[in-house]
Amino acid sequence: MSSIGVFQSITLDGVMQGPGRTDEDTRDGFVHGGWGNGYQDDVSMGFAAEGMSQQGALLFGRRTYEDLLGYWTSLDAPNPFADVLVRSPKYVVSRSARTELAYPNSELLAGDAIQTVGALRERLDVPPLTIMGSGELIRTLHRAGLIDSYSLLIFPIVLGSGTRLFGDADRTDLTLDRTIPTTTGVVIAQYTVRH
Repeated sequence: MSSIGVFQSITLDGVMQGPGRTDEDTRDGFVHGGWGNGYQDDVSMGFAAEGMSQQGALLFGRRTYEDLLGYWTSLDAPNPFADVLVRSPKYVVSRSARTELAYPNSELLAGDAIQTVGALRERLDVPPLTIMGSGELIRTLHRAGLIDSYSLLIFPIVLGSGTRLFGDADRTDLTLDRTIPTTTGVVIAQYTVRH
């Protein structure tokens, strides 16, 4: 059985919406897009490279799959992130069986997220499935107890609005496994969920 881990950038007040670009996610009038820019350093880049070097598969909600791969594969200059995204096995959760997946190594999980991801987790024997972005999927799987770990890049920013990682989730106890401070004030925290 595979485990499921989350790799996510969040603000101090838990906002995960639109960290990369101003137009990344403007749903509900969100105007703070791109809040994560300017905080990268050698420490955070090294941590990202560590994650990209591990074998495993990626798990996405449909919207994040289309946005993330669409953005990184459209850049003119070659970049290692796009190579990892394209090369890695990708599982995409969508309510619709008619969803078309435009990138190689992609498999559609159509229907109920808890059922389809639970079945995937049972049939795979691979290193962790990693979720990036995909807030609605994370919240759904978190409430169902299907997420095993979180790698959170916590930025020293309070936005006051935007979609929060955990929404209105019930209490969950986590064990802190590792912390890495960066030179820009971002704290990388890795947690295991206590099931």
